[in-house]
Amino acid sequence: MSFIDDIKERARRDKMKIVLPETNDPRTIIAAHKIIKEDIAKVILIGDKDRILENAKSNRLEVDKADFIEPDEFDRIDEYVERFVDIRKKHGITADQARQILLSNYLYFGCMMVKMGEADGMVAGACHSSADVLRSALQVLKTKPGTKLVSAFFLMEIPDCQYGANGTFIFADAGLNQNPDPEELAAIAASSAQSFSTLVRKEPIVAMISHSTKGSAKHPDVDKVVEATKICQKENPDLKVDGEFQVDAAIVPEVARLKAPDSEIAGRANVLVFPDLDCGNNGYKLVQRLAKAEAYGPVTQGLAAPVNDLSRGCIADDIVGVVAITAVQAQQLKSTREKISAATGATYNNSGYEI
Repeated sequence: MSFIDDIKERARRDKMKIVLPETNDPRTIIAAHKIIKEDIAKVILIGDKDRILENAKSNRLEVDKADFIEPDEFDRIDEYVERFVDIRKKHGITADQARQILLSNYLYFGCMMVKMGEADGMVAGACHSSADVLRSALQVLKTKPGTKLVSAFFLMEIPDCQYGANGTFIFADAGLNQNPDPEELAAIAASSAQSFSTLVRKEPIVAMISHSTKGSAKHPDVDKVVEATKICQKENPDLKVDGEFQVDAAIVPEVARLKAPDSEIAGRANVLVFPDLDCGNNGYKLVQRLAKAEAYGPVTQGLAAPVNDLSRGCIADDIVGVVAITAVQAQQLKSTREKISAATGATYNNSGYEI
């Protein structure tokens, strides 16, 4: 079973409510049709219901089983406005400004649905920039407790590949942080390992990538990766992480024996943490195009609830895949909250945990 088929099967077991705010884009409606048909998640579509249904019908698509939310007629809009004002009170937002944002910008409305417990996650970005999607998520949902920063990765599934986890890798950060410092790079590594464990359900083996392997080159860029590796190892003593490695030393056992014979990680890595966004982004695209790999993402990690971005060049099947991933992330968050509640007696609501 392929990675994405496994993810879809897991999503079906406990269907999460995923909001799709970009209903003016035909790809979103096609994706909604497929999600409903494959029974992957409960779909929430934001926008004019009659228009959405008419457009779907004209293209022989069935989205009738979706939940439709029209912000202008939403009966909880006053509650949403009040909560949004409270979230943004340090920035001096007024109720009128909050209402205008929520009624005109469906990214913010979708994030508020997640915040208020009406949805378990959101997927957008087909017709919005990554900055727009992330801004709305950060302003409404904030970062996950204990997380130093939000980052993004691509889940790569490479056909006929003997490396990684049967050809499955995480490439990070490949979508968000331009030039992370050592502390940020270490945080990206830790988050990516957790994401790999959640989504792939195999042990993460993390390689910190550089143009140098174990001191073969001297440069401040190499020093950054070396320092990030030390920080990550210290903060995550149970995590299998090492570096600095060139990619071949990280994933190819024969090369690893020559370049890094004393490392238990070299030659076995399935999570590749790149030193900057240029490396990560171009690396995933090279593998996607030249190795004909499936690239799922950018998947966001570090937010308080799952909101995932799409490439503006995505197709409907890409949206379906990211929705399935988002649903599994939401399942993991639900499980974590249930464990906390069982251990502490606290219950979770839209404001957090209460005893």
